[in-house]
Amino acid sequence: MLTGPSREHLDWPFLGHEHRALAADLDAFISGGGLGEIDHHDADAACQALVRRLGQGGFLRHCVPAAFGGASERIVSRSLCIIRETLGWHDGLADFAFAMQGLGTGAISLEGPDALKTDILPRIASGELISAFALTEPEAGSDVAAMTTAARLDGDAYVLDGEKIFISNGGIADVYTVFARTGEAPGTRGISAFVVFADTPGFEIVERIETLAPHPLARIRFNGCRVPAANLLGKPGEGFKLAMRTLDIFRPSVGAAALGFARRALDEAVAHARTRPMFGATLADLPTAQSTLGEMATAIDAGALLTFRTAWRRDVQGLNTTKEAAMAKLTATENAQWVIDQALQMFGGRGVRSGEITERLYREIRALRIYEGATEVQKLIIGRELMKAAKG
Repeated sequence: MLTGPSREHLDWPFLGHEHRALAADLDAFISGGGLGEIDHHDADAACQALVRRLGQGGFLRHCVPAAFGGASERIVSRSLCIIRETLGWHDGLADFAFAMQGLGTGAISLEGPDALKTDILPRIASGELISAFALTEPEAGSDVAAMTTAARLDGDAYVLDGEKIFISNGGIADVYTVFARTGEAPGTRGISAFVVFADTPGFEIVERIETLAPHPLARIRFNGCRVPAANLLGKPGEGFKLAMRTLDIFRPSVGAAALGFARRALDEAVAHARTRPMFGATLADLPTAQSTLGEMATAIDAGALLTFRTAWRRDVQGLNTTKEAAMAKLTATENAQWVIDQALQMFGGRGVRSGEITERLYREIRALRIYEGATEVQKLIIGRELMKAAKG
């Protein structure tokens, strides 16, 4: 029986003793039953319970700065990656529950007024509050400039009108970071960011969305929703920049989650190949199986190297990692999809049976190639950054 992911890569020079200690602590927490029983048939309740447990275990402290209950002075990308990779190996909903606590409040950590930080971030770290990140709209996904949700200043408040869709934690979140057009300039330069609490009048959950792998998702609506002007994050018109800064922090960790899924698929494939009788030997004895396993392992390491390089450049060198984060997410998620597909193929008919780990991984990996910027968008980002560099 498999008990946890391989830790060989923790010896890479991108990581230090504190990251190995974090991995060991998380392994002990999980092996001791810290995640509890996860009911995938009730994603809402499962995620609510997982947030509480991860908060009680102290792991959500890595989603906020130390001044507001966090584990480090600022959010450490390598820690996020290690936690998400580990949780992803064990269960996709556990990874989801952790990731959204950071993504949903990343903009608050970066540019929130002290009053909001003091009120919200400690409760995010403890698991008392659940957060969400509301950027995508029905007609504005990858093309953020097409956003139509609007916010107009009215006295001491902004009035929000519009809809968002595919909002993770929609329906169970207590606090939402919402992006809306305030009109200071055309395109992305006229978007601002706000904190909206779930009980604010004029905010409603319009539709719950079912997906390939069950997660709490919703379409949300703002109808004359009055938000205090003090809930503005950063400066008016700079919301898009703030969203991109937030995604730059968390995008490498999407690659890390994909690595967790892929490592689990490889581990399951190796264990299966060693015991599956075939043609008078085992599947593992066949050169074709060995070749495939070798390609799977190589694809995982390629994604891992790019992922931890990106996190290291941000944490240690303090560099802008827009291009590197796009490379990491692109490679890790695409490679993970292929690795999981190969693992399922090795399992044959059993691989697609409902309830099998390969079947669950196959469903869980698909969304990672879309959210926080689809693969095609990552390619555009990389190309754009190359052109910027060429211009000097």
